[in-house]
Amino acid sequence: MNDSTMNRNHTEDTHERGVALIVVILVMSFLLIIGLVLVTVTTTGTRVAGNVRGQQLAFNAAEAGFDATWKSIQNSFLNDLWSTFNGHYVTEPIGIDDPISDVYFRKLTDLELLNYIDGNGDGIADVGNVIFCRERYVLDTLGNLDPRYTYTCFLIDDEAAGGLPDAGDVLLICIGTAGTGNTMSTTRLEIELVIELAGT
Repeated sequence: MNDSTMNRNHTEDTHERGVALIVVILVMSFLLIIGLVLVTVTTTGTRVAGNVRGQQLAFNAAEAGFDATWKSIQNSFLNDLWSTFNGHYVTEPIGIDDPISDVYFRKLTDLELLNYIDGNGDGIADVGNVIFCRERYVLDTLGNLDPRYTYTCFLIDDEAAGGLPDAGDVLLICIGTAGTGNTMSTTRLEIELVIELAGT
């Protein structure tokens, strides 16, 4: 074997090792990308599942608020404490029931509404006619009412912004919360209630 044959074989071996190195780098890069995608999908899935669960718990709180408010309103009518909805609306802040106002309840987020109703978060309404304010309804493991699950319910005059006044119908707003601080989820229910008059 002469020197030129040996050099050619050495060059071919070096070339083959260089190609193999490039293939290994490409395969490793591909596997790294797949690993990063799997980690991202797994993490995102967990966060989405947590958000969905929080929303469901907040919805359950809003429904619990509706049930409690419905019973309270029925009792008020049955015991002749109320004959219409007149005088039982939330009217503060001024404009909460006016669609052109900046503080119209439908322009505010649930948290903004809760802060108008109970600014310091003590569970005592800062405005009048709130039926339930940050009402706790779930027991924790020690048997105490859990502050993470609450509902706030109040009535809005649906004709306040115009139209013929009708104290026989109203909007019931129920805001349910689940969690605290940055992990709080909220859900709002708006239900129109109408008094059924005898003979109609």
